[in-house]
Order: sequence, then C-alpha cells, then structure tokens
Amino acid sequence: MTLFAVNSDGVMTGTLTDGDVRRGLLAGLSLSSPLKTAMRRDFRAVKEGVADVAALKEARMAGIKLLPSLDASGRVARIYDLTLTRSLLPISAILMAGGKGERLRPLTLDTPKPLLEVGGKAIIDYNIEALARVGVSDVTVTTRYLAEKIIAHFSKPVAGINVKCVVEEKPLGTIGAASLVKRDNPDGVTLVMNSDLLTTVSLEDMYLRHMGEDAAVTVAAVPYSVSVPYAILATDGPRITGIEEKPSYSYYANAGIYLIANRLLDALPVDKATDATDLVEQAIKVGEKVVYFPVNGTWIDIGSPTDFRQAQDLMRYHRDFTN
Repeated sequence: MTLFAVNSDGVMTGTLTDGDVRRGLLAGLSLSSPLKTAMRRDFRAVKEGVADVAALKEARMAGIKLLPSLDASGRVARIYDLTLTRSLLPISAILMAGGKGERLRPLTLDTPKPLLEVGGKAIIDYNIEALARVGVSDVTVTTRYLAEKIIAHFSKPVAGINVKCVVEEKPLGTIGAASLVKRDNPDGVTLVMNSDLLTTVSLEDMYLRHMGEDAAVTVAAVPYSVSVPYAILATDGPRITGIEEKPSYSYYANAGIYLIANRLLDALPVDKATDATDLVEQAIKVGEKVVYFPVNGTWIDIGSPTDFRQAQDLMRYHRDFTN
C-alpha cells in the first residue's frame, strides 16, 4: 500500500508505504508522529502530458507499482498502476488482417486467420492485449478477407480498446492498407504488425531503440540459422582456396513488426499495392535511417498447420502469455 502525501495546496510532497511506517517505528517514531517525519521525499513521478517511456521503465524495474503523474503545479493528475499498464508508448498501431490464410485451410474457409483461437482466445486479441499493456489505445485493424467477421469481432472493446477497422477494397500488399488509416500526427510513430503473430517481443524496448537511434524505420528481427550439410568450397576461378565442412550461417529474419515514422506511411500510394519490404528498401535507398531490433522471446508466425499446432502446445502450458 502506498499513500501519496500532498500539502494544503494539493502539491505532492512525498509517499508513505507500510515499510516506511515500520522503519519509522524502529527509529523511535510513534503512531501519533506527523506523517512528514516518516514519508519519503525522494519519490518518483512523471510529468503529465510527457511520454517519458524510459522513466516508466526505470520505475517499474525498481519495483514501483504505483507511479504518480504530476501537472505543471506538482499536483497529482493521475496515478499509473504499473502492474497493469507496463508503459505508455506515444504511438498508434495498425494490425494487418486482410490475408486469406490459404495454407491453414480448411480452418480459414469460414474464419479469418486472425480470429482462429489459440488457448481459447483469438490470435489477434493477444496482440491487442499486448498493446493495451503498453498504453497504446489508438489501434486500427485492416481487413479484406471475411472482413465482416473481423468487424463484428471488434464491435465491442477488447482489453479496453475500441479497435477501429478499415476494409481494403482491393489487395494493397503487406503494408499498402496503412494508407487507408488517418493519422493526426505527421511527426509521430506507428507500429505496423501482422495480426497473426504470437509473440512476446518487448514493444517498450523496441520503441526505446527506435527513438534512441533516431530511426525512420525499426524492423523487429528474429535469429535464423542455415546449416549446409555439405563441405563448402571457397574458389578463385578454377582454383580451390579453402574448404569448410558443413558450415552454419546465422542471419536475422524479418519478424513482421515495424515502427515507422508517420511521414513515410503518409507517403504510401493509396491505389497501389505496396509490401513492407518495398517501404523499407525505399527508405534505405533515399538515406533514411533503418535499424533492427532483435526479438528476445517467443515469436510464432502462424502461417501453417504446423505453426498452429505449435502455438496451441505453447498456450497449453503457458496460459499467462504477457510481455
């Protein structure tokens, strides 16, 4: 339990926990001693209206569960419960859900892939809940195949978020539908991700990486290794200059999760199909800063029956799937 102390003007002056009370009693204070003799004046707080993601993370890592947000006068504007809201990312989000999921047929004949249930919950809802935990409330889902079922699914809030839906009238590629989403902040950042992923990627750390690098695009990446079952020759013309027995090569693969400057999304053509890789390659070509963020944890792209079974097995033993 935490008590937030304020003065007669409502300005916050300190905090008091049960631990502070015990320490005060051991130091000789009594239960009738003034609160100010036991409270902590070096409390943590954030400024209202300022998205200080690093400060929120530091507070959470320090074990603080309740964090006050103070207005310009030092009064408590709100209190964040860091056990429920892990962060407050100042971004919007677009989840791409227009695909037919043909490799998962017959499961997807009548159900769009994002609404297939894993562990008793629609795949897409795990991603909505992950967004809610980091304070993202502006969420849009782009649809095409069986769009009416996705729209019906989001007719009521999920994880407290009123999810908006837009419909692709024609296929627009893996990111082209983002052109249909209105953005109010041209200087802002949008998370774009595939809706059929099951992942514990830290969106908070990914955002901190994006901002710390002053990047235009940050691509989430998963390790991918290729093992060659033969001895590989190094050659120079007809001459062999070396030989390597059954080598393995390590790469990073695109995880289908991006943080993108809104100005790049605003430049997407409205009537032309565009893939995410096209956007990334064009950004690199014109000299924009594009960085990667390694996914540390679970990442399953549920694109095949094998992936779907793997996701089901995972959720059978890990019911609390949070990041």
